[in-house]
Amino acid sequence: MTLETKKSPLVILSLDAGDPDFIERWAKEGYLPAIASIMERGCWGKTGGAEAICEHGVWAILFSGNSRRQHGYHYFRQLKPGTYDLETVTAADLGVRPFWSHLQGKEKKVAILDAPDIHPVPGLTGIQLCDWAVHNPLFPPSAEPSELLQEVRQVFGPQVNIDEKLESGWAEDRQLYRQLLERVEKKGNLCRHLLAKDSFDLTVAVFAESHTGGHQFWKYRPDARGSEKVAGPNELTNGIRDIYQAIDREIGLLLLQLPEDANVFIISSVGLHDQYPYRGLIEDFCRKLGYQVSPEPSGKQSFSLMDLARKVLPEPVRVALSQRLLSREKREGLLAEQFRNSTNWKKTTAFATPSAYTSFLRVNLRSREPEGIVEPGAEFETILQRLEADLMQLTDPKTGKPAVKQVVRSRELFGCDPMRSPLPDLFVEWQPVPYFVERLAHPKAELVQKKPDFFRGSDHRQNGFIAAAGPSIQGRGAIADVSLLDLAPTFLSLMGEPIPEGMTGKPVEDIAQKSAS
Repeated sequence: MTLETKKSPLVILSLDAGDPDFIERWAKEGYLPAIASIMERGCWGKTGGAEAICEHGVWAILFSGNSRRQHGYHYFRQLKPGTYDLETVTAADLGVRPFWSHLQGKEKKVAILDAPDIHPVPGLTGIQLCDWAVHNPLFPPSAEPSELLQEVRQVFGPQVNIDEKLESGWAEDRQLYRQLLERVEKKGNLCRHLLAKDSFDLTVAVFAESHTGGHQFWKYRPDARGSEKVAGPNELTNGIRDIYQAIDREIGLLLLQLPEDANVFIISSVGLHDQYPYRGLIEDFCRKLGYQVSPEPSGKQSFSLMDLARKVLPEPVRVALSQRLLSREKREGLLAEQFRNSTNWKKTTAFATPSAYTSFLRVNLRSREPEGIVEPGAEFETILQRLEADLMQLTDPKTGKPAVKQVVRSRELFGCDPMRSPLPDLFVEWQPVPYFVERLAHPKAELVQKKPDFFRGSDHRQNGFIAAAGPSIQGRGAIADVSLLDLAPTFLSLMGEPIPEGMTGKPVEDIAQKSAS
């Protein structure tokens, strides 16, 4: 390979769920000097686009360039096609290929360190470490080559999982805070140790502590507005910022070790905002407005122990027992059974699949659902219009303002065929508010919900952060929002690689020089 054709190394350093407003503000205020240096030398902005409609699957989309239209993934709990069963799905199960998989057979070395929702890709030159220190890991750690995992354990000890604690108190939160800061430093040491082994054409490293810490310490931040706000100042008042600072410090040390001629990206997946669960309200909406019909009571009624517990035990006790005594798989199985059996499908026109924040509505369409009653075509369109109109009439009694931010059709957002797509027909985004909404008003009904077992006052907004600098980066200053689908093609273009047909995006001209593609 001649000097004229050799491409600069590509480095992607990421903050999982790093809020773009936090990053931009703290970089300008001097708290994040490493990230600020990339912004000053190059360009920066926000990620977004249609694919950011929900947080689940964002990393897989970002790294693969594959749209939800292609794989249908939108939530960890989805309707199993052709049934009324719920199944647990992960982005790693989709079979989408990260952009570095297209380097197979090429003379390019990769170092992939904890890219979320991605399994190791066989046949690549270099190192890959997955699920070592990620947010809420669903799989045990893995590596390529496999002996890399043993080396990591010998040098750095066992894997350290740090999960969110939804009902935690001050003492637990302070302990989590210290654990997260320790793991950030440990992760930086691990990255530097592995990257010192060789020179790599592509380096990807993701810090997950910003995700866990963002949710865990949301209620402590100085501008917190939630009903669970903890008054400061105290050790956790700037807990989120402290974690971002710790990550920035490790990024700075990594940049000192990496080649000076590298094209460097700083990327976050999504941001954060005030939001409480709406699952009970969307179900009440479907039932009270006549879309989803409950089964008619039979002459004989039998009660299981679970039914008895629901009737006798106070809700906080039920929730605590469920979380402590039942595995995640068991809880999901019970939810799926309840979902399947609590509806008269032969009289139902539309229903919601259980989700915490963004709501997913699906029409009970004939020839698509097992007992669908809505005809494709005009009747389908009528139901969609009615759903949209009813949703936009919902108001929050506390403010008197609309409760729904927007309703989006999958067909219009992704160009998918409703008869074949596992995507919901409608995505419902609720207005973010800093309190749990127990009631909503509709001209025809009052909707109510009780506190769910998954209860958290923050969720993900639809923008992440991006900054880029290097010899092949032409952008300077603030740039327009970047579509998630355009990132993988941009990365391949900067590496001098062709864009595969499966990628629907294109290189971002505001970032990459045209000559690099």
